[in-house]
Amino acid sequence: TIVSLCRASPETTMALTLYTYPANYRAFKILIAAEYNGLDIEVPKFEMMKDNQSPEFLAMSPLGKVPVLKTPQGALFESNAIARYVARMRRDTELYGATFFESGQVDSWIDFCSHELELAATMWLYPVIGYMPYNAAATAKSKNDVTVALTTLENYLSDKTYLVGHKITLADITVASALVYPMKLLFSPEFRAPFPNVMRWFNTCVNQPQFTAVIGEVVLAAAETLPPNGTAVAAAAPAAAAAPAGKKGKGQAPTKGGGKGKPSPEEIAKMKAEAAERKKNAPPKEKKPDQPKKKKEKAAAPAAAPAPKKEVHPLKALDNDAPSTMVGDVWKKVYSNCKGDYEGCMKEFWEMYDPAGWSIHTCRFKYNEENEQAFMTANATGGFVQRSGEIRKWLFGVMYVTGTEGTTPLEISGCYMIRGQDMEPLQVANDDTAVYHWNKVDTTTPEGKAHVAHMWCYDIEKWNSGEPIFLEGKAVNDVKQFK
Repeated sequence: TIVSLCRASPETTMALTLYTYPANYRAFKILIAAEYNGLDIEVPKFEMMKDNQSPEFLAMSPLGKVPVLKTPQGALFESNAIARYVARMRRDTELYGATFFESGQVDSWIDFCSHELELAATMWLYPVIGYMPYNAAATAKSKNDVTVALTTLENYLSDKTYLVGHKITLADITVASALVYPMKLLFSPEFRAPFPNVMRWFNTCVNQPQFTAVIGEVVLAAAETLPPNGTAVAAAAPAAAAAPAGKKGKGQAPTKGGGKGKPSPEEIAKMKAEAAERKKNAPPKEKKPDQPKKKKEKAAAPAAAPAPKKEVHPLKALDNDAPSTMVGDVWKKVYSNCKGDYEGCMKEFWEMYDPAGWSIHTCRFKYNEENEQAFMTANATGGFVQRSGEIRKWLFGVMYVTGTEGTTPLEISGCYMIRGQDMEPLQVANDDTAVYHWNKVDTTTPEGKAHVAHMWCYDIEKWNSGEPIFLEGKAVNDVKQFK
């Protein structure tokens, strides 16, 4: 039985503000998690050594460190704590794992990143950006520690697409975020070669639209960036060397200075902001009165190469050229928070639905006779949903597997709403659309509206408790939502 609509919970609608300096890699995981969860987080202009020393800020972060997240309930500090908070704000996206055990796995990889990877990588990076004096022995130790951490990841990912489960979680977001600057500045092609599984996983992550919305395009280092007056230091070979990585970063621009792959002055300046934050808490050095300071001549910094112009996604262009009165994320929040009250939920949907800007289509698998095992058929729908992530902002739907293994045919069907009037954007993003019959629903008729409600609105309480539910008179074996 379907009754009135439940409004969105306050956790998904409240105002959030993140205080951090630009390009802080510790903020990447927070903002990427927010992209996956459809959360708006305001990031105001923030000046280190000034704003973080105000009494108001110190009341939120006792040590004056960033990032800090301000919420209506109070402030949170420490980047991992903030990332966990943001990831947990929507359970349906499963960023923190689909089960209690998977949540523990996510925590394991977050801790691994902090202690085994991130610390070693920053000790290698800091001399490059001028925060720490260069020491050959310390750099060699850092490289070896990074190699050990990457070897651990390489072996683990040999038969896995993601770190936890079968979709991106906060574990992938956290570890990939920590590797962004090392991949861009430190890891040469020769260093990356023994880690093809890591590179496949990393490229998969950072090319997701939720990642690129925060970090942009990640251009892999053409060569290791060396610290001032430093020389290349070899790291110990990984325990089990693998074949070279199969992909290189796209759009690698030639660098000045003999092809040594030096970062742009702007990028180094942004990373030095983090160094400034740490340096302010360091004990002051004793001054020697008889040794006046010498002024150092700074060489003129080379001009940064202009960034290549990004191609606008066709659906983004459609948003710009023909804006719709309906916002897909608003509907997704209403649907996610209705708690089974689908009658009011669908009533609100038809009030906001814009048939000129959106369309609804049903899909049915062409080869249902080949579906023999329930778990494999369910995996097929899971793969379809995962491969549709490129246009998540402009797509919503529910997919079913109906039937009983060994008794009645296993059939795949679904119902999707997409921006625009046809399924072409999904066909471009996901090749699996070719194995489905697609039919546009006439939403001007009561029958069409009733069919959409039937496809989208199932008794989630019964499903979660293990009671049977039915679609078109057939027992439902599996159901997946795409939001």
